[in-house]
Amino acid sequence: MLLLVDCSSCRTPLQLPAGATRIRCSVCRAFTLIAPDPPPHSHAPASHLPFPSSSSVIPTPTSFINPPSAPSPFNHAPPGPPPPVHGPKRAVIVGVSYKNTKAELKGCINDAQCMKFMLMKRFQFPESCILMLTEEEADPSRLPTKNNITMAMHWLVQGCKPGDSLVFHFSGHGNNQEDYNSDEIDGFDETLLPMDYATSGVIVDDEINATIVRPLPYGVKLHAIVDACHSGTVLDLPYLCRMDRLGQYDWEDHRPPSGMWKGTSGGEVFSFTGCDDDQTSADTPQLSGGAWTGAMTYAFIQAIERGHGTTYGSLMNAMRSTIHEIFDKNKGRELVEVEDGDLLTTLLGLLILGAAPPDEEVNQASQKTQEPQLSATEEFAVYGKAFSL
Repeated sequence: MLLLVDCSSCRTPLQLPAGATRIRCSVCRAFTLIAPDPPPHSHAPASHLPFPSSSSVIPTPTSFINPPSAPSPFNHAPPGPPPPVHGPKRAVIVGVSYKNTKAELKGCINDAQCMKFMLMKRFQFPESCILMLTEEEADPSRLPTKNNITMAMHWLVQGCKPGDSLVFHFSGHGNNQEDYNSDEIDGFDETLLPMDYATSGVIVDDEINATIVRPLPYGVKLHAIVDACHSGTVLDLPYLCRMDRLGQYDWEDHRPPSGMWKGTSGGEVFSFTGCDDDQTSADTPQLSGGAWTGAMTYAFIQAIERGHGTTYGSLMNAMRSTIHEIFDKNKGRELVEVEDGDLLTTLLGLLILGAAPPDEEVNQASQKTQEPQLSATEEFAVYGKAFSL
């Protein structure tokens, strides 16, 4: 059985293989030494052991997938609005291209690089506080494997406090699977696919919620930007904003029928996703004029760059408008030409300007037009609430 032990340096939970005597943290790279359990007849007190005993480690499977019940949502937060986001900023950015496989994507690395650039230049995120996981990283601990992504999510929320602003961005494949614990209205769990999903499995929305949503204390704000197929409710948040083409909206209640609380311990979470749970997201060169990007990531950054990120409602409308420009509703997923299309000259343009025109056709599949989604831990007026990272 895999066990969890806290890193001796940064306290990130690490998955400890059976029999291991030391493990290296993929976040801070420090080694944690594990002492064997004392012999059965030893009377030495635990405090005399030179390193943490493996007997004190918590089993992994149930702690990630079925965590203890969260506090009641009606008594966990002090009165009044949370303090403004002015404290430390921290981000995890994941771009998975599935290189040299049949599932290869072409825009995810660009998505990750553009998101990092935007967070640093537009929202003053320190580079030292941005953890990048892509296949282009030289350090094996920075590859977007299931284990590395899981540990990065733990690092993101570790020790967060009021005033902190956190960002989780994922660009890659998403999927869905049958829900076995009856906490989904539609009967399906949403999943993210790490680069080693074929051998290590997928990351299920239940695990994502338990890791980066439910632990958040009062005053902490988390924004997730997930550019993947079937990603509409991938954070399992209680409320989904249903918005039509005219910008009118209603909040849809996604709280589990079982009554399980899928919100936070007082913090705020907002999730922007590439499409609804039954849709797929495009990986396309049509928006940039040459380089491949995820349609949703491009539309998100473009909306902010053009000054449409004042409120959550204005940001969503701008994103949807950009994506509707390239999708012909009568032809499913077929991409069409954009009149007067221009490449951003400040954010995306600095990274992908000058890319060669694509020499491959975009994969087409008959389906509904991709519709970016917004979900949150609480209902709110989307045109009245200011957006900030």
